[in-house]
Amino acid sequence: MAENVEIRWHGRGGQGTVTAAKVFADACLSGGRDVQAFPEYGPERAGAPLRAYNRISDKELRTHCPVRNPKVICVVDATLLDTIDVTEGALDDAIFIVNTQKEPKEIREKIKAKASQKVITIDATQIALDTIGRAMPNAPMIGTVTKATGLITLENALDDVKKSFGKKFSQKIIDGNLEAVKRGYAEVKVG
Repeated sequence: MAENVEIRWHGRGGQGTVTAAKVFADACLSGGRDVQAFPEYGPERAGAPLRAYNRISDKELRTHCPVRNPKVICVVDATLLDTIDVTEGALDDAIFIVNTQKEPKEIREKIKAKASQKVITIDATQIALDTIGRAMPNAPMIGTVTKATGLITLENALDDVKKSFGKKFSQKIIDGNLEAVKRGYAEVKVG
């Protein structure tokens, strides 16, 4: 992956999208990279569409503008594909990661991805239900982004999930989230 990577996350309020962007950035920072993580909210309510961003670099980041041309686009809620152009500004070699039960080929056709762009699907919601008992797809998405980008190791991701969630949740919830990250990493479908 290039020395500078920009990631745009699409989700809805209450799905942990902003947390996922922050935890992924923290893991990249722990892995020795310079990072930025920041949200962009519309109406601040549960279910409202939102965006979050990461900027990750091997060098010091001096850019402080919105992410316009992301290399990676993470869609935490696939219903947004019907209302938002998630391909806007995407690089020609972008990677689309979509939380859905659908196959990558079907998502590729829906978003009209270019042949040079990669489409990855993961059923992050089902993984979250299986591992933590709630439809909170952020932890599996962290695992999938880790695998898709190679920016950090799975161990970096797990360590930062443990650190981030360790102060707020019981050990049972932490263990469920760690398992969700592992499954998000392992169950990637590429098309």
